[in-house]
Amino acid sequence: MASSSTVCRLHMRGRGRLTTCLQRVDTFLGRSFGTNVVADQSETPRKDEAEEKDGRKSFYAVQAERQEQAERSVLFSCPSRTSERKILKYLSRHGEIKKHFSYESYGMYAVAEFENRESVDSILEGAAIPTASHESTVPFKSRLLSVRNLGPADSSNQQSSKHDQSQTTIPINELMKRLSREGSVTQQITSLTEAYQLTDENIRLRFLVCSLLRDIAAAYFPECTIKPFGSSVNGFGKLGCDLDMFLDLDSISGRNIKTPKSGLLLEYQMKRTNSERAVTQSILSVIGTCVDQFGPGCVGVQKILNARCPLVRFAHQPSGFQCDLTANNRVAMKSSELLYIYGQLDPRVRCLVFTVRCWARAHGITSSIPGAWISNFSLTVMVLFFLQRRNPPIIPTLDHLRDLAGPADKCVIEGNDCTFVSDFSKIQLQSNTETLEQLLCEFFEFYATFTFTKSSINIRKGKEQNKPEVAPLHIQNPFETSLNVSKNVNVTQLERFVALCQESSWLLQQTETLTPTGGPTPWGLTTLLLPSQIAGIKSRKKRGREAASERIKGLLESLKNKNQQKS
Repeated sequence: MASSSTVCRLHMRGRGRLTTCLQRVDTFLGRSFGTNVVADQSETPRKDEAEEKDGRKSFYAVQAERQEQAERSVLFSCPSRTSERKILKYLSRHGEIKKHFSYESYGMYAVAEFENRESVDSILEGAAIPTASHESTVPFKSRLLSVRNLGPADSSNQQSSKHDQSQTTIPINELMKRLSREGSVTQQITSLTEAYQLTDENIRLRFLVCSLLRDIAAAYFPECTIKPFGSSVNGFGKLGCDLDMFLDLDSISGRNIKTPKSGLLLEYQMKRTNSERAVTQSILSVIGTCVDQFGPGCVGVQKILNARCPLVRFAHQPSGFQCDLTANNRVAMKSSELLYIYGQLDPRVRCLVFTVRCWARAHGITSSIPGAWISNFSLTVMVLFFLQRRNPPIIPTLDHLRDLAGPADKCVIEGNDCTFVSDFSKIQLQSNTETLEQLLCEFFEFYATFTFTKSSINIRKGKEQNKPEVAPLHIQNPFETSLNVSKNVNVTQLERFVALCQESSWLLQQTETLTPTGGPTPWGLTTLLLPSQIAGIKSRKKRGREAASERIKGLLESLKNKNQQKS
């Protein structure tokens, strides 16, 4: 089945000046990303009108829009030899299809979003229970369906269909070839962001998976919702990243009913446990069992209930996502909203984060395996802190965002002040015209000389603080301020990060490596993604400029020889 839905991607052509680049990136950001939060419904319409004029929707508004799209959508597997036109014609009997796209994950799958929810109900009413003589089926009906071709296979158009773009990032070698053809380092950074960021289809699919899981949980908690958080919604997600979700039970009615001073009052009879953690563990244990036993396409279910944040982990094969489901993870949701706001304030924020993350992964600074490595979240906070330290600052501190907040923004979760402004029109930014190339170079220089031994990174204050504990790297959690989000990082990993920052800073200051080659020869940003040959950890007192690695020397020599031959 071919793709025909509009793909909201970043297209940068002829990006010479910073202003043109930022305008186009900003236009892209304003229309592509989905997020999630619980909003005050009475405030939403007025707030959305103001933000629509500004070209940016609030975290609340986009969340509600994405969830509503998911409720009107179905996910189905389809025979590879059945034409797209035939399937769409069949589905259109149930109502108008607003959006549709296809992709490959353990077979061919497609998503169809209808104009209204009644069309989805019509499809489910007309769907049949599969019959098979050699196996039994669990009679759980969901919006994950299969299309069967009862007639002869289509002989036409079998090879002409084209799948949607891949749901994972392109290989690093292919990325480097693409970047080498760009005309400037700034263009390379925006091109990297284009290649790595979540597509509109991928975001829709993530919300749809949450909606499908909510259908399972609703058997026990009809008023619950399941929402994505983290990279899936904060604007910094990379294609192929895990899908983090949380089961939100706060919307269950009856919590805010005012108790009368006299007369009768009806209450639900409910079980009681010793702690909220015990309640969370019990709920996730039951939901995890249901997902394992009844959830179509859900495999490898693990109930990790004794973790600091209890969760259910599984793979959702129809979408290809690795999923983590938690319960009432409200602080994590506020963190997602905060990152979303920072990413929307200035397009350079997201571009720099994507670039630093790619660089870190290429050199093994980050890893998908738990350990002493720096996490993607820690790296993102480090980039935000760096941007707060520019002169003038590119983004405001969290304390400043809190000071701009109105009564509707007030939020305290488990004693933690999570208040900050959500209305973009109230945030006034200072004029900073540094290019992405300048910022990337300055980022490496900033952390190559940062006093990690004494200072803590704090985006709430936007300035260095004395470390409150003995740890190689201390990054204060923006909301749970007593926590160090980088407590797992050891001395070796931090020193390696500093050494690579020194090397990358030195490399970006060499004019030979910043000259576009017009071909596959690495230059600019691509030279930073080549394997490093740092023999050991350099002393932080010795600058990387004085002793470059053999890799850099060889690269520079090669470029000089090539330029001489051209002359």
